[in-house]
Amino acid sequence: MRAVVVTKQGNPVTPNIRFQTDWPDLPAPAPGWVMVRALASAFNHMDLWVGMGIPGVNLTYPRVSGCDCCGIVESIGPGVDPKWVGRKVIVNAATRVPDAPRPGDPPGSTLAPNYELIGEHHNGMFAEYFSIPADNLAAMPDSVDPVEGAAFGLCALTAYSMMATKAGLSAGQSVLVTGIGGGVATSALAIAKHFSCPVAVTSRHQWKLDKAKSLGADLCVLDSGQDWSKEIRAWTNKRGVDLAVDSSGKATHLNCIKSLARGGCYATPGCTSGPDATTDLARIFWNQLRILGSTMGSNDEFKEVASLFATGKLKPVVDQVFPVADAQKAYARLEAAEQFGKVVLKW
Repeated sequence: MRAVVVTKQGNPVTPNIRFQTDWPDLPAPAPGWVMVRALASAFNHMDLWVGMGIPGVNLTYPRVSGCDCCGIVESIGPGVDPKWVGRKVIVNAATRVPDAPRPGDPPGSTLAPNYELIGEHHNGMFAEYFSIPADNLAAMPDSVDPVEGAAFGLCALTAYSMMATKAGLSAGQSVLVTGIGGGVATSALAIAKHFSCPVAVTSRHQWKLDKAKSLGADLCVLDSGQDWSKEIRAWTNKRGVDLAVDSSGKATHLNCIKSLARGGCYATPGCTSGPDATTDLARIFWNQLRILGSTMGSNDEFKEVASLFATGKLKPVVDQVFPVADAQKAYARLEAAEQFGKVVLKW
């Protein structure tokens, strides 16, 4: 079958990308799993990590990345409802790894789920066909644009789980989103506006701020390395924002902490500028701030946010679409950080 293959580990990633027409076909789906024929596949920053190598994860090469797709269910494994066959679907690439209890373990009520990603730990969705558990599917109307469907999944789930479930975002609360332009950031903007929240965004690029303004951002802050928390606090009449969504990390963390209202929440789904941020513990305890880490989300959360997409309440931002034969160009765009929204491959 056709596939976009990472031939070897390296940085930069783009030179190691090849489009192949002879990637091995998949076996029949396992019990509870289905095989999906890809219509469109979308990129995430994770695809660069797969190419560069992920600390602590033993990746072998060549391999196929990709954890976002819209496609058609082609075949099913034992125990799967036959009605799935022929359905257009989007997918949650996060598969839960069950914990193995040991004698003497404390209650697991505080444990977060342990996830593996199809496309990271296992070969993924930059292929003509891929397999996935049926529980990780969300059925879509036939009218759904496959490009938008592929662009929606993982970033929308990550933002929704982080903001709606874990941070408990309520309608009308104020939200700060740093580094607008990435998939999670643009999803966070869309979800905040869905909750009728005023939203401030930051970027190092004015053209990205202009695009964010057209998508409903209320305050756009050009990040030139200054202490822009003063602008955020002035915008909120010195109150501060209720929620800061920060996938940048080191470069923006402290400004986010200084931008929060009393009792506000700092939520991080990533740290593209580095993990070793400087913080302000005095502000955190005195203002009773919450620090929240979040990654991906459950299948129930995925079906919730997918219903908002299927009914037109949420829509992803698509940057550029490439035919699969031009996958190396798509990787190059992602690696150059030139995109605003999602880069998509069309099959």
